[in-house]
Amino acid sequence: MTQQTMALAFVSADTEDAQEAAKRLSALYGQERPEDADVIVALGGDGFMLHTLRETMSAGKRIYGMNRGSIGFLMNEYRERGLRERVAAAIPETVRPLQMEAIDADGNRVRALAVNEVSLLRQSYQAAKIRIAIDDKVRLEELICDGVMVATPAGSTAYNLSAHGPILPLDAPLLALTPVSPFRPRRWRGALLSNQATVHFDILEPEKRPVNAVADHTEIKSVVSVTVRESHQETVTVLFDESHSWNERILSEQFRY
Repeated sequence: MTQQTMALAFVSADTEDAQEAAKRLSALYGQERPEDADVIVALGGDGFMLHTLRETMSAGKRIYGMNRGSIGFLMNEYRERGLRERVAAAIPETVRPLQMEAIDADGNRVRALAVNEVSLLRQSYQAAKIRIAIDDKVRLEELICDGVMVATPAGSTAYNLSAHGPILPLDAPLLALTPVSPFRPRRWRGALLSNQATVHFDILEPEKRPVNAVADHTEIKSVVSVTVRESHQETVTVLFDESHSWNERILSEQFRY
């Protein structure tokens, strides 16, 4: 495959800016069906990029995002000229999602994938009370909090960062375990875990203190237990411009003041 023969598929968010960009780029570079394309170009913000990544998980497609939304940490700068050259020179990064298995109060077992994070959030005015085990060993008998999450490196700059969790390089073999507004133990700020670790949450007093589990945009209400691990089967490749690679973005974010 050469730059001239590279088949591109343009997919866009529902916004006017993104859809107009898709029309212009399709006229310039042609439009393949996503299943037949060499590279899928996603036009929108980070939310649409996550949607595209989930839709193409393990399909063997490379995803190149260009920002036509309000947030674009996962996106490259939008430019119409020289797109095939930019895509050919882009740096590939492999993203592995989290695999969540949740059991709700009725005994239903639900599985979902998350590119960014799996979060547990209190459902009512009562703070959540959660026990945390890592690889079958209880590490925290009781966390009283608004919530807690496991974030991937790709998701470490999203909800995890707003909850004061650490930013992780995309190639770091780590996961971030981050509490949301911890009340007790008040000084616990979370942990860095191996990406091979299995995290298990048990909801304590689930009837009095109901908790929802969210894997990116998939929400399960009134869970009693949640298990999270990195998927070993599912992957997707994201392309970043060489001049503004993911690692450069991570460094820039950490030195903002």
